[in-house]
Amino acid sequence: MDPDTPLSRLSVLGTIIRRCWPHVVEATIIPALLFYGCLVFAGLGWAYLSAIGWSFGALARRLALRKPIPPILVLGLVGVSAKTVVALLSGSSFLYFFQPILANLAMCGVFVISVAVGRPLIGRLAHEFWEITPDLRANVAVRRLFRHLTWLWAAVNLTVAVLTLALLVSLPLATFVALKQVSGLAITCGAVFVTISMSLRTARREGLVAAAVVPVTSEVLRRRVARL
Repeated sequence: MDPDTPLSRLSVLGTIIRRCWPHVVEATIIPALLFYGCLVFAGLGWAYLSAIGWSFGALARRLALRKPIPPILVLGLVGVSAKTVVALLSGSSFLYFFQPILANLAMCGVFVISVAVGRPLIGRLAHEFWEITPDLRANVAVRRLFRHLTWLWAAVNLTVAVLTLALLVSLPLATFVALKQVSGLAITCGAVFVTISMSLRTARREGLVAAAVVPVTSEVLRRRVARL
């Protein structure tokens, strides 16, 4: 990190949003909207078909045009395929929506175990968002930050799982689908903002970056989040 590079929460968040937003829209928001629209106006079977059809179509389009395939699209495709197969084989729509709850609980467990064994998962993922040098990784404050952020994302996954289950068992299906998407997105966005805030606070306290007086979007920042 260059300590002379001024950064702010908004500059980091803005750059991340600009890079990730098209992928998020393609892999999660559009299939969710298609699923909800078909569920309300055509029925559950068409909802299944629309979500999985869009995901495979997006993958096929990228392959045909030889464009890079973002990891979030692959994860979304695997997730929707698994959910659809289980739901069709079991004949249970409940299982379709219950599987992501199990996935969230599993991720929570992975985060917790990684802290328990002294290898916080956020520390292993951080290089995808920022250049992590050996000296930086050895910094005591940075290592403490990785532990705290790992606990944060464990709590996020647990919260999403519990909230999703509560909504699933208490609401009509169409209402559940809408509220699940909105609540999950709100929790995730809040956690991202907290992650950025904690990271910048640590970086400034340790003299790793300069504090920004006003939001900036530098070429240096864009390069450092280029792998998002």
